[in-house]
Amino acid sequence: MEKVAAILALEDGSVFEGRAFGAMRTVVGEAVFNTSMTGYQEILTDPSYFGQIVAMTSAEIGNYGVNPEDEESDGVKVSGFAVRELSPLFSCWRGEGSLSEYLEKAGVPGIADIDTRALTKKLRSAGAMKACLSTEGISAEEAVGRAKAWGGVVGADFVKEVSCKERHEFKCGDWKPFTVKGTSLYNFKRVEPVFRCAAIDYGAKASIFKKLSFYGFDVTVFPAGVKAEEIIDFSPQCLFLSNGPGDPAAVTYAHKCVSKLLTKFPTFGICLGHQIITLALGGKTFKLKFGHRGGNQPVKNLETGKVSITSQNHGFAADAKSIENFGGIVTEINLNDGTVEGLRHKELPVFSVQYHPEAAPGPNDAEGLFAGFYYYTKLHT
Repeated sequence: MEKVAAILALEDGSVFEGRAFGAMRTVVGEAVFNTSMTGYQEILTDPSYFGQIVAMTSAEIGNYGVNPEDEESDGVKVSGFAVRELSPLFSCWRGEGSLSEYLEKAGVPGIADIDTRALTKKLRSAGAMKACLSTEGISAEEAVGRAKAWGGVVGADFVKEVSCKERHEFKCGDWKPFTVKGTSLYNFKRVEPVFRCAAIDYGAKASIFKKLSFYGFDVTVFPAGVKAEEIIDFSPQCLFLSNGPGDPAAVTYAHKCVSKLLTKFPTFGICLGHQIITLALGGKTFKLKFGHRGGNQPVKNLETGKVSITSQNHGFAADAKSIENFGGIVTEINLNDGTVEGLRHKELPVFSVQYHPEAAPGPNDAEGLFAGFYYYTKLHT
């Protein structure tokens, strides 16, 4: 295979030179790192990564290939991908193609053979940075200049780029449960009764809707710009707010809509949905230095004392003091840095978490939250 040079440049002037894979393009985005050891296809197709160049800390990536069943959206959503070592072949009975071919088809560039440990240490010490990744042979000076010129994430509304365009019903039949030689590993029998759930799509992962369906919800998905009146007219029994990319403070239309709905329906929010609940109730959010991205984030529930290992992907967080000011209770914290990982309202049937309980990819310690939402809805319906 012919080796083509690639370059990853950061806004502080740091330059990493390596080997190109995927598409031949030049892109800009926020350089971040993910500590997951597996699940790279779920990461690539997670809409929450829109506008980001993701570096994997695991040494070898691509060894089990890619397949359509592991996609979390309608295609790759990252701007670029950086790895230490790209596996020269893939070996998995589920694999249907190589990672490099997958990114090439999606028009997304990748860079391999760089020191991802050094890159990660830099991002941890200096924070996530604007970056440029090129597989087209541009100079280091030009790449650094493009990184500096990019607008960045703060104040950016990326939600409108990844949300669905029209209201639609999520069909249970859309989910083809994981099988081994034709035998399903799930006994797909839905909980009864089934509740009518309105889900606002800020950049949702498909696995979230699959889990909601599995746990007893008929899910109708609404685009991010939906008006509160449309959802009220739909008469759901509960409301779900999805994950998504960008700065939560920038999606003011979502704050306005959700603020009108929280008093009317039992509500569960995940990731960006958690932050939108915070802002809709009058709270505040802030940008983390380098964010939480990976499948090994420890979270402690302050009410039960239980510690869960969770999958996370976010660069912003809710301000704890502001949650208390609007009548909320901080229910969970991140054990690494003490930031807010969950909240519930003292009076309204509203709760949310910052992490991804659907575990795609990642541990499934927190999957019980979907069952909790079901019984929460049942109690308040």
